[in-house]
Amino acid sequence: MTDAPHHVDSSPWVLYLLECRGGSLYAGITTDLERRFAQHLAGKGARYTRSHPPLRIAASMNFPDRSAASKAESALKKLPRGQKLAFFRSP
Repeated sequence: MTDAPHHVDSSPWVLYLLECRGGSLYAGITTDLERRFAQHLAGKGARYTRSHPPLRIAASMNFPDRSAASKAESALKKLPRGQKLAFFRSP
């Protein structure tokens, strides 16, 4: 008897940017953007979005794996606010 293969999630990782009440921006990563946005709306997402409820998904970008998405998230969070949306338009 052989072991069952490990489940490999083929979903791409998504870096997303939310526009929150008060005009602030929140960045995160997920493999299921619709589910994650619903969690943020329900107050079950991040602590930040519980106190700054999200209004909309401002931008998103797919990455092949968690590592690439995490690196992009880190770079995005270091940018000044005015450059965050432009980040999603660059190649």
